[in-house]
Amino acid sequence: MSSIPSSVFVPADWRDFLALTKPRVMTLVVFTGLCGMLAAPVGIDPVIGFTAILCIALGAGAAGALNQWYEADLDALMKRTAKRPLPAGRMTRESALHFGVGLACFSVLLMGLAVNYVAAAILTVSILFYVLIYTVWLKRRTPQNIVIGGAAGAFPPLIGWAAATGQIALLPFLLFSLVFLWTPPHFWALALFVKTDYANAGVPMLPVVAGERVTRAQIGLYTIPMAIAAVAPWPLGLTGAIYGIIASAGTALFGLYAAIVSFRHTRPDDAMKPEKRLFKYSILYLFLLFGALVVDRWA
Repeated sequence: MSSIPSSVFVPADWRDFLALTKPRVMTLVVFTGLCGMLAAPVGIDPVIGFTAILCIALGAGAAGALNQWYEADLDALMKRTAKRPLPAGRMTRESALHFGVGLACFSVLLMGLAVNYVAAAILTVSILFYVLIYTVWLKRRTPQNIVIGGAAGAFPPLIGWAAATGQIALLPFLLFSLVFLWTPPHFWALALFVKTDYANAGVPMLPVVAGERVTRAQIGLYTIPMAIAAVAPWPLGLTGAIYGIIASAGTALFGLYAAIVSFRHTRPDDAMKPEKRLFKYSILYLFLLFGALVVDRWA
């Protein structure tokens, strides 16, 4: 923690406030929200569309800030998060709380007034779900935290679609399901090679509580319904062949990487290369599928 006395006010740098929003995570959130909007069967005014994406980004940033406000003590115990603004002592918790709440309220109000109330309602649910259900309730209490909490990151395609249409349909629900089911293998792959961090912080991630063998089996099991949700829009007639072929090929590669991780046994001083490969590819995988969705829609 910082050696600066608490009575001395040190204004945080703008980069610290940006770091609170988890910009790397926000990139995927914004992209899936944008693709959900562009895949909708109706057009949207460019200004309203830009406003909707801005609100999604601000809402995601608010959730990230409130997550770091609440988890400052855990972040200080983990090597990969110890340099964040709060555990590093570059910002007060009050500043992070006010920033997160203000950003959340502004994003929801702007979405409701400038876009539509359906999109604003889903945005509200997504922020509250991530902060209250995942961060406050689940993360420190159950190894299923990622499974249930994965819904928080699955809302952007629904929000983007609702921003364009004012309603929800089967395709955005399948996109929601895809991201929801993708989250456990994505995060458990990460958890396998940073298990020590979670153990030191007392976070009951699956590898810490149930061990590597169970975690690897769960990665394989969750990949199966994820693959179904990924490919389903094509045979259901919701997308064309462009999406179908790319989704099938990309999902097959995901399945291969997941199978390797699932059946693998680690050795002492293992570099965890297959796990790191699955984690990195899983991010590319979502970009690939959602990008293909837009190309298929506009081709």
